[in-house]
Amino acid sequence: MKTIRTMAAVAAVASVLAACGGSGSDVGKELGLTNPEIHFIHAIPGGPAVDFLVNGTAPSGQTNISYKGVTNLTNINTGSTSVAYSNTGTTTALASGNFPDVAKGHEYTVLALPGATAPDIGLIDDPFDKGLLSNSARLRGFNASANATNLDLYLVQSTSTDISNVSPTMAGVSFKNAVPASGQDSIYVSGGQYVLIATVAGSKTPIFQSSAFSLANNADWLVTSVPIAGALSQLVPGQIHLLIAQNGNTGTPSVELTNTLTGQ
Repeated sequence: MKTIRTMAAVAAVASVLAACGGSGSDVGKELGLTNPEIHFIHAIPGGPAVDFLVNGTAPSGQTNISYKGVTNLTNINTGSTSVAYSNTGTTTALASGNFPDVAKGHEYTVLALPGATAPDIGLIDDPFDKGLLSNSARLRGFNASANATNLDLYLVQSTSTDISNVSPTMAGVSFKNAVPASGQDSIYVSGGQYVLIATVAGSKTPIFQSSAFSLANNADWLVTSVPIAGALSQLVPGQIHLLIAQNGNTGTPSVELTNTLTGQ
């Protein structure tokens, strides 16, 4: 639960952050003062364009979303909130879910997922408990791969990719679930040059290893495993890619990382 602070403290911290180039919006989220926000990620390889629905209606800018699309965060009301997605131009849900108690200061993410037999949905409640003066990057993993139902994800320095004696950064990421779990805060890491590695949970044998990439301070990333596009590959165990979705009001599409492992 977020700690209750006085408005005088809010003003003092906001002035410090302004001097350091910090975000007033983040201050409001951390203190639980801002309206809750929600956005949508299309994580179905080869899937059709869809509309994102909140309480049965598509918010502005949340329609005709293609694979890898990430919509901007938009304000929603507190309380019970139903979410769904549908083929573009319709309101017949392909998959739906519910956030029972939407709260101020939280960010909510809805993902379109390729289910085992039909389209599915993923839900994440992010309480956004980032320290007021922190410039660390935020990170969370999600598994949208029915063909890799339990994964360990490793974020390692690009100069040291041997994971034989390294603990997973996000362990036991099961299908349709996040690590840290929905309702818990993201993990925090320093910016730098990294590689992402995925293994079957409990194994040290990589099934996915990315090229090196830069993770900036203050970034807010959701790392999502997805099956490789194509009806056959989506059924083959371990045939996955990783999507990087940036949270926030950027509208930047997800980046699909390519597996550098030979034969994958």
